[in-house]
Amino acid sequence: MPSKVPLPPVRIPRDVPLRFERFTDRFHGFEDVPAVQAIFGPRTRRVLRDLRVEYFSVPWGYMGVSDQDGHLIVSTHYLKTGKPRDIYLDVVHELVHVRQFGEGKELFPDGVGYADTPTEIEAYKHCLDEGRRLDMTERELFEYLRVEWMSEKDLRKLAKHVGVKAPPPRKEQKRNR
Repeated sequence: MPSKVPLPPVRIPRDVPLRFERFTDRFHGFEDVPAVQAIFGPRTRRVLRDLRVEYFSVPWGYMGVSDQDGHLIVSTHYLKTGKPRDIYLDVVHELVHVRQFGEGKELFPDGVGYADTPTEIEAYKHCLDEGRRLDMTERELFEYLRVEWMSEKDLRKLAKHVGVKAPPPRKEQKRNR
């Protein structure tokens, strides 16, 4: 049963506008990266210039793409504490999702687990190709795939989907991207 005590006379904003920056205001040089050019082709500079970024600050989360309008959502905590190579690969990964959103693909289909989501598989394949270009080992690529919301079983399933050789099973670990 709801409380019968009224709220004090306060005003709570219910419709707050988001503040965005342009991707190219802070992320420099991505327009010249062949892996990014492969995502957008000749439209790369325009897409990155027009891409909006929303920042949030909590000690969890990495980055993602809004399923509302396709803008990039980035954790400032992750930018400060993550490994530079992981952040770089995550940007490449998320830029694939930006393109997918623009093509009308459903980024978060109902009833499909993360490891089986076609848009995730495509984005991981693309960023893992870049990881291989950076001479990452299969073990490093496998560890890059490890995130706290996936079980070891799903991690191994995703690795298989994206062509990464999984090492022998071991205890679960979480990574600090």
